[in-house]
Amino acid sequence: MTQVIELASFPDVAAGAKAGGREAQRRATHERLFAASVAEFERAGSAAADVGAIVRAAGVAHGTFFSHFPTKEHVVAELGQREEVRMAAELDDFLAAPRGLTELFAVVTGMAVSLEERIGTLLFRDLLALYFSPSRPELRLWPEHPVVARVIGEVGSARDRGEIDAAADPSNSATVFLLGLYALLLTQENNAARADALDQFATTVLRGLEPR
Repeated sequence: MTQVIELASFPDVAAGAKAGGREAQRRATHERLFAASVAEFERAGSAAADVGAIVRAAGVAHGTFFSHFPTKEHVVAELGQREEVRMAAELDDFLAAPRGLTELFAVVTGMAVSLEERIGTLLFRDLLALYFSPSRPELRLWPEHPVVARVIGEVGSARDRGEIDAAADPSNSATVFLLGLYALLLTQENNAARADALDQFATTVLRGLEPR
């Protein structure tokens, strides 16, 4: 006869299984809230977003939102972190073959523009605003992030190969490019004029890095 052994016979194992189940449930709730929040933020922007609409869409109580996200800005920060990890993985694939800075700057610019098109201008601008927020340092998405690190690394490699000025500082040079890129994206409408401005900006940065 097959003996059935119940988890209750092993209190530590049973407690661990219950804890694992609660954590899985918490993660599932977090993901539902995150997805519902992003959808609402895309519609209205984070400031005007309706938390009531978010919790109804996620099927949770009103207070549950704030147990996962202390403020609406925390949702935007998490979105930024997730997107940077995704973009960094795409950059790793792109950088698997030798690339120059002209190609790198074009790809990073294209990724940023694609993100704006995917999440909408309102949420995209909320996301970029965190890069420049002096009042919420715990939410700032600058500068310790994987996309930034990869751009800095590539500028340094280009300098080591003699492709740019030997005196160029990789961190400062990458910061100039990224800050300028995000500022243009934040302040100008997505149209042909902005596309031209982005191309001209990248060209200007590259010319400033040319070997002396």
